Amino acid sequence: MYIPLSGLPVVYYAAFLLFASLVSFKIADRAERYFGKKDCQVIVIDEVVGVFFTMFLFPPTLVYLSAGFLIFRFFDIVKPFPAGWVDRNIKGGTGVVLDDIVAGIYSNITLWLLAILWR
Repeated sequence: MYIPLSGLPVVYYAAFLLFASLVSFKIADRAERYFGKKDCQVIVIDEVVGVFFTMFLFPPTLVYLSAGFLIFRFFDIVKPFPAGWVDRNIKGGTGVVLDDIVAGIYSNITLWLLAILWR
């Protein structure tokens, strides 16, 4: 899903991130109520949005996509502050998605640092 969006101008991609985040808050909230479980494993829209944040401003190469995905999974599992705090304290779909957005931002920064070091 990222590859076709990666060619968008920065402002449009940023607008997409905002729109996708807002829509995913609502979808995750409804899914939580439907499944009757907090952050149910079948809800994956939060991970999708998190990866979109991870890949912001990166070209869609196999190296970047693979590294970005692995780094995102690390931060999504470890949940460094404030992601862990968000996960524990913000209820509903907003909390479900927001901790993944934080993980995506951490992942994006880490991927940039690694890209600079590789050069």
